[in-house]
Amino acid sequence: MNKSIRVETNDPNNKNFNLKITGDVEKFVTISPSRLRLSGESWASIKGSVKIIPEKKYPFKILSVSAKNGKDIHQELKEAEHKEGKGYLLTVENIKKDAGRYFDVITLKTDSKIRPEIQISVYGNISSKKK
Repeated sequence: MNKSIRVETNDPNNKNFNLKITGDVEKFVTISPSRLRLSGESWASIKGSVKIIPEKKYPFKILSVSAKNGKDIHQELKEAEHKEGKGYLLTVENIKKDAGRYFDVITLKTDSKIRPEIQISVYGNISSKKK
């Protein structure tokens, strides 16, 4: 990874300069998909799932799951075996019964000191009941 920023200071001899940061970034976890979209009609069952697979170099356990708002969704986390390795399956179900849109964030608390929380965005788009 390479990033550059322009730094402005109050030093009269060095009013501004470019600062370059370079480093290796290692993957900690695979989250697929990275965000969840729940769309459908309010009368139908609307669910989606997210695979969470820790990298072998950075194993962790998920200790708890919570939604920031939680009034439009219900979430369930299970340990699961995926073709990519051992991990978790997060299933999210829409519980909103009227038409409208919503946004929520699910927070997974982990036992990792590197990344104690993982957040997953959930977008809902619910259309009106069938007539």
